[in-house]
Amino acid sequence: MDLNLDTLKREIVEYLDSGGFAVFHSSPGALEGLPMVLWDTQRYPDYQLFLEVARKSGTAVMLFATREFESADIDELVERLNESSLPRDERREYESRLREMRIYEGVTCSLELAFDYNSRLYVYEVQPDWYEEFLNLEEEITSRFAEENGGDAGDSLGGYFSKN
Repeated sequence: MDLNLDTLKREIVEYLDSGGFAVFHSSPGALEGLPMVLWDTQRYPDYQLFLEVARKSGTAVMLFATREFESADIDELVERLNESSLPRDERREYESRLREMRIYEGVTCSLELAFDYNSRLYVYEVQPDWYEEFLNLEEEITSRFAEENGGDAGDSLGGYFSKN
């Protein structure tokens, strides 16, 4: 979904406030490793439907987290490329694709809403198409780096979010 999450973020905050939800501003990715159920944002992208489920379940507190795309996200991948022994043409191709991503610096790249019900977190998470492309590019570079080094290339930047 190619969304403007900055606009959506403002809209959701207003909706939560007018809907009487208490908003707990969470850290992005803080839900990793917890038992959760993900909302199908592909078929049901309307956050209001998700919040209606929360309301009907008696939820009063909504977790809310967003993340902005940072230059460091790109810089770390460029650094990996510089340390690699990839062929020059291939490295240039990756660098070019990463340069194109710089226009998104400072733009919201992930938005999460979540509520607890019966010891499970119910989560609404969206990311724009361009960020999905970045995560795929990151995965490509990380796997190429791992191949060169014969194994683990370390943690990826996308570890904060599920890549669904």
